[in-house]
Amino acid sequence: MAHNGWHSTAAARDAPPPPQTGVLHQQLDSSTRVDEVTDRLITAIAIGEYLPGARLPGERELAAALGAGRMTVRAALARLVERGLLETRRGRGGGSFVCDQWPDSSTETVGRTLSHRLVELRDRCDAICRLQGAVCRAAAESRTDDDVAILWERFGDYRSADSGLPAQQADSRLHLAINDAAHNDVLTGVLLNLKATVSIGAPAHLWGEPSTMAAMEKRALHEHEQLVRAIEDRRADDADALARHHGAIDYHLITAAMRRAGVVVD
Repeated sequence: MAHNGWHSTAAARDAPPPPQTGVLHQQLDSSTRVDEVTDRLITAIAIGEYLPGARLPGERELAAALGAGRMTVRAALARLVERGLLETRRGRGGGSFVCDQWPDSSTETVGRTLSHRLVELRDRCDAICRLQGAVCRAAAESRTDDDVAILWERFGDYRSADSGLPAQQADSRLHLAINDAAHNDVLTGVLLNLKATVSIGAPAHLWGEPSTMAAMEKRALHEHEQLVRAIEDRRADDADALARHHGAIDYHLITAAMRRAGVVVD
């Protein structure tokens, strides 16, 4: 499974060029690459990066996010259509849309894909929590009255949103409003870029698989309210701590998905 940012630029630059072993070897590499991207997309859908009804980014955007060629992404998307995970809609507003999140046929792929990245995902999620704490601290210190009004409006949108995709979209808008309240584009840019190395759906958060979704949404509602109130009251230490705790949801959802897939997680 490959993704932007998984290998350092220096390592990629210093690596020797691959041997030229002819067309057959190149075709094998291409096929393997399609397998990797297919597994990454299956897993992304299963753990709630893209929920039923969501439209995936276009081929060009997915290719950039996954560090793959457009033809590789196109072949992977075709496989997901064949497996019933996606449907393709033509015309204006068309694209690839999720129609099934986690059929039984996805389970082995999810377990294998997440297991290979577990240590990396743990460290990246921890870094995201720390950065999210810094952003929320900045928001508590720098927010304006207009920022606070927007935050409560976005919180209300989340509270009234239906479960699943509408709640995920409302959550994204709330977190982007918190970023705006921090008034530090460099800090929030670093956070968003790091999130994109965990979720190709960033800035949307992982939303979990169906059996964990309702409990996660209820937890997030309570934590959102505490966080917005801390920012409003300029309680920077509390905002930092609350944001770190809230950010841990992503890793909890990843490990819950692994357990569903039958993988033992320490």
